[in-house]
Amino acid sequence: MKLNFKGKNAIVSGACGGMGLQITKKLIKNKINTLMLDLKEPPKELLKTNKYASYKKIDLTNFKDLKNIINQFYKKHSSIDYLINTTGVLWFEKDISVVDIDFQTWDRVFEINLKTMLYLSKLIIPKMKKGKFGSLVHISSVDALSGDSKPQDAYGSSKAAMIRLSKSIAVQFASSNIRSNVILPGSIDTPMQERWKKNPKAKKQLEAIIPLKRIGNADDIANVVLFTLSEESNYITGTEIVVDGGITARP
Repeated sequence: MKLNFKGKNAIVSGACGGMGLQITKKLIKNKINTLMLDLKEPPKELLKTNKYASYKKIDLTNFKDLKNIINQFYKKHSSIDYLINTTGVLWFEKDISVVDIDFQTWDRVFEINLKTMLYLSKLIIPKMKKGKFGSLVHISSVDALSGDSKPQDAYGSSKAAMIRLSKSIAVQFASSNIRSNVILPGSIDTPMQERWKKNPKAKKQLEAIIPLKRIGNADDIANVVLFTLSEESNYITGTEIVVDGGITARP
């Protein structure tokens, strides 16, 4: 199936990490002008060899700077058709049980994982309304769906809040032909999971309990994101798509 894209301009937050970078590569392959937002810099070759990719280094929790960058991109291209929000942190050592977590850690996780979604939505949705078209995709996590005896409580709670906010966006702006959906990845092999290099046995044990018997990769997520943005999904909004190899389906 060939995917069709109505829009020509996209913004990807957290665009230089594992999932964000792979999503960006697929967008520019489809000739979609894509602004990459991240503190981390993208591969230099990507910007040199592709006219559809641009990059701005930014702390996405800085609303003033973010507003200026978004407005500049909009002024240049006259529309923002897609927002893909992949920004997120998972701090295994600091993000712990609610009874033990430091309040500053809790607040910072929520600021990065959830408040950046608020900022981007507040800035971009009014521009989508002018064009009467938009598709937003937010990367949450299957951690939003259940508790854990060894928790990252701030991470899971912030990811659950993303689902609720996305549903509200979907309902509020459907009349302007703006859709909002959430992708819930399971275990995905990205730089965020550096711990598996130190403990490959843990990775193998996890693979054994996943019905598809493998850890996912960034491409697995990027493929679903591209479908969710595309015209082929134009009746899908306000929902979550789980991409986890079947692990949440287990009894």
